[in-house]
Formats: sequence, structure tokens, C-alpha cells
Amino acid sequence: MQYEDKVSLSKVRLDTAKNCLRDSQILINSESFKASANRSYYAVFHAMRAVLVFDEFDSKKHSGIISEFRKRYIKTGILSTEISKIIDIQFSVRSHSDYDDFYVISKNESINQLHEAEKMVSEVEKYLIKLYNE
Repeated sequence: MQYEDKVSLSKVRLDTAKNCLRDSQILINSESFKASANRSYYAVFHAMRAVLVFDEFDSKKHSGIISEFRKRYIKTGILSTEISKIIDIQFSVRSHSDYDDFYVISKNESINQLHEAEKMVSEVEKYLIKLYNE
């Protein structure tokens, strides 16, 4: 894949992440807290995929994306270790929200999930902007 194609695909994935953040806020405003947690997680997920396109890596499994992202960008110090914690919490809350019938998430928890996802997407975006300009 040509570099400019990687940049284009990365931008599409980053835009998807930002749209998920927007949707998460809309869902909080609508008091749909479980759905908001889902969208916050997917913002993080698509941000990881936006970075991994430069390594020509993708996976149908979320665990594959997370593992590869950590190996290439967190363990190497390219991105902060705080992101790893954000990923863990986002994944856990999303899983409970989507699959545990009795899981309850409060408005404050949903807002926190959104803010953490925004932090992660912002850090990734700053890194990607440098790559886009190379």
C-alpha cells in the first residue's frame, strides 16, 4: 500500500473515531448510557486502527488490534502508558454494557468513559498528524 493510501485510510478511521465520540455524547444526552459506553469504546478501537494502518496491520478480532497496538506503540514508548489503562477500562465496560443484561452504568460513568476516550483519541491524533506530514 502506498504511503498516501495509508494516510487516506488512517484519516477515514480517525474520522470514524471522532464520530463515535460525538455519538457517545449524543447518547449521554439521551440517557442511553450503555450505548454511550459502546460508542466510547469504538472511538478508542478505531483510533488504534487508524495508527495500525501504517504497519499494514488489521484484525477481525478486537484482542488482535489491542495486542498489536500495545506492542508497537505503548511498549515502545511512542504513546503513553496511560492509553493502555484507558483501553482496558473501555473494553471491559463496553463488554459488560453489551453482554451483561443486568449491568448498570450511571451517567457519571458514561461521561467518564467519554472523557477517557477523548483523551486517547486526542493523543493518537497528535501522533498521526506528525505521520501525515512526513
